[in-house]
Amino acid sequence: MPTYLSSVSDRESQTAWVSKLTKSYYQDDQQAKLMHLQAEVDSLLQQLENLKHQRLAETNQKEE
Repeated sequence: MPTYLSSVSDRESQTAWVSKLTKSYYQDDQQAKLMHLQAEVDSLLQQLENLKHQRLAETNQKEE
């Protein structure tokens, strides 16, 4: 099973696409919940990327 790693910009594109698709399929309350969950996913993805960069920086400092 392939692993897919996405960047924040990829995720933003996916979010925009999902938003367009779901506008006609979900009721307003469901749409609000979906948008909230998407915002949480984006936030967690950003935190993971920040940790990755922080760990890479720490590793590079140790090697010098």
